[in-house]
Amino acid sequence: MSTIRNKVQLIGNVGREPEIVNLESGKKLAKFSVATNENYKNGNGERVTDTQWHNIVAWGKTAELVEKYVNKGKEVGVEGKLTSRSWDDKDGTKRYITEVVCNELLLLGQK
Repeated sequence: MSTIRNKVQLIGNVGREPEIVNLESGKKLAKFSVATNENYKNGNGERVTDTQWHNIVAWGKTAELVEKYVNKGKEVGVEGKLTSRSWDDKDGTKRYITEVVCNELLLLGQK
């Protein structure tokens, strides 16, 4: 069971062009968002789409794949782990973010 701890799998559409950062160490970092949709009928029988947005971070070779092949609107499959971090913004306000650190990327769809 230890192999399925903190494992996330998502299939969705890229919400914005990936941000690519080349670090001084020579490593590459890619940041992008993925939207997942869930459809259901509400109490009145109306079809409702619930969209959730996920922050994705990819490093190294995976980031290079993102840079080459991923753009806004592309359907992708992402596998990785959830991480949370905090920082103080320029006004001193504590900010929090939860991200999926992508270790496997699957290119889907036609876009």
